[in-house]
Amino acid sequence: MRGSFTAPTRAAGHSRTRSTAVASAAVALLFPLLGAAPPDAPSPSDRLQSAFASAAAEYHVPQSVLLGVSYLQSRWDAHGGAPSVTGGYGPMHLTDARTALAGATPHHSEGSEDARGDSARPPLLPDAKLPQASEIPARLKTLPRAAELTGLSPRALRTDTAANVAGGAALLAAAQKELGEPLSSDPADWYGAVARFSGADDRATATAYANDVFDVMRTGQERDTDSGQRVALAARPGLAPDTAQLRRAGLRTANAAGTECPTTVSCEWIPAPYEEFGEGDYGNHDLGDRPASQDIDYIIIHDTEGAWEGVLQMVQDPAYVSWQYSLRSTDGHIAQHVKAKDVAWHAGNWYVNSKSIGLEHEGFLAQPDSWYTEAMYRSSARLVTHLAHKYDIPLDRQHILGHDNVPGPTASTVGGMHTDPGPYWDWRHYFELLGRPFVPTAGPDGGMVTIRPDYATNRPGYTGCVSAGRPCAAHGSSAVRLYSGPGESYPLIKDIGLGSTPTTGVNDLSSRVSTGQQYAVAGRSGDWTAIWYLGQKAWFKNPAKNPTAVHATGLVVTPKDGAASIPVYGRAYPEASAYPSGVPAQSVSPLPYTLPAGQRYVVGDKVPGEYYYAVKFDVASHQVVVGKDLYYEIQYGHRVGFVRAADVRVVPSAG
Repeated sequence: MRGSFTAPTRAAGHSRTRSTAVASAAVALLFPLLGAAPPDAPSPSDRLQSAFASAAAEYHVPQSVLLGVSYLQSRWDAHGGAPSVTGGYGPMHLTDARTALAGATPHHSEGSEDARGDSARPPLLPDAKLPQASEIPARLKTLPRAAELTGLSPRALRTDTAANVAGGAALLAAAQKELGEPLSSDPADWYGAVARFSGADDRATATAYANDVFDVMRTGQERDTDSGQRVALAARPGLAPDTAQLRRAGLRTANAAGTECPTTVSCEWIPAPYEEFGEGDYGNHDLGDRPASQDIDYIIIHDTEGAWEGVLQMVQDPAYVSWQYSLRSTDGHIAQHVKAKDVAWHAGNWYVNSKSIGLEHEGFLAQPDSWYTEAMYRSSARLVTHLAHKYDIPLDRQHILGHDNVPGPTASTVGGMHTDPGPYWDWRHYFELLGRPFVPTAGPDGGMVTIRPDYATNRPGYTGCVSAGRPCAAHGSSAVRLYSGPGESYPLIKDIGLGSTPTTGVNDLSSRVSTGQQYAVAGRSGDWTAIWYLGQKAWFKNPAKNPTAVHATGLVVTPKDGAASIPVYGRAYPEASAYPSGVPAQSVSPLPYTLPAGQRYVVGDKVPGEYYYAVKFDVASHQVVVGKDLYYEIQYGHRVGFVRAADVRVVPSAG
């Protein structure tokens, strides 16, 4: 698979034998065999809510606290018993990283620990040596501790949702006792225990985590989970926790000096090195003076394709690449490595590098069941909101890009561009957290669509997650597949820049659009909508009763009158005459794509041609070249592209 990292691209407690909650669930399973219904049995869609109530009563934890913690961990989803990117299982995200690394991940049905038995899956880190338990951080082995507290088997805690919830309740109760606090019925008395539940070893991370949980309790939540369970947490807007409890938790103080993060997240400074290492070579970023020297226009979302500790080792290697921020999945903790003023090497496109900030999220593109935590999504959204406000970056999908939306800078690089964070990143939920949900902005005649499938039910088939051609596990997705006609019998859309036959491979972006992206409408036929995409008319299924896109309106570009087609570029570089003496002019070379007459593409920004000359360790030679030629950023395919303003007309999409 293609990971996230890109080579430098410069100018060249107590123990019980079995919890009441699980025992009750087991008894309930006997009644259908006897031809009778259990007394007061919850409906099939209320089993999880009942499990929370039972576990809360069993371990004397306020139900709202248990629900709030679980929501921040998993949004109450069970993920079919599969582990998260950091080896967390079930609604409570009980971590068992060693088991997850070994690939022993049983898949099963809701509430039945033995329904299907174990089935092998690839380990989270295929090439990793299986660590000893003593080598695994405490935050990644909360499930074994829950097994000790409850007397339940680790397997039950991984696979049975009622057991998992009981395990989480036991951990919270144990943390409360360790802090010397009573098992109070008042949620406000549980702030310290909630903070400890995060597994964080520093106070800032634990505080940010507990604040998020209490924010969930104050606002309330209600949703249907991935297994069809209806779960609700009533809002308590006046809830004010006893935050002083955290002083007795014995947590270290992280080094936040020098970080550029909002106060609502935990953040520490782990710098990437700016070092010279022989024969004029250096790494792993370039010093700059942004935004004074040039605007920051983009935030790039990556996944790490590696676990936290290894990722931190790599970014501290001067011979490797760099990015501004890393985000940890278990608790949303952030490490900053490069200042925003400086240019990190993360996107594989020097123009985009020089105009962007890169965020790496702990995760794996081609492991759909290795889900991201709500804690990380929320922490990332707070960071992005902060950065967008500070640097005047619009919160839309023309400026908040996945690495998979970054274009190849030249024709020869198109096939090597990366594909993370991939189809399993939940862009719809992410933008809701950013406060910019994707909503209709027009009627059917608006001339544009915003891609917006329902993540949980939108499950296009992919292959290649485990091995080439082998189907990936069915999973919710942000992506929608494109065909050359209004039906799935038509061939998939081909990307001429790749020059290969399109496939359903998880890394094949040839015929794929993603949530939040906008395209000009090219036609409609029954349940199908056509858009202009890669110079072609591309169709996707968009039934009125379950739409995968919403109507929109805005500005689009089309070739100027008389032009049969115009070139598309992967970078917006200045004209040759703009370069001063001593700075080699960079070629304005088109990609192997065109924008044909009669087609329309949605506009992002209008920008001048710009090039940051930084090829030496000595910053004295660095300078920004700005030209007179102007460009429009457009949504051309799955990736964005650029067209010269002189080549196009800008018109309303509804015209």
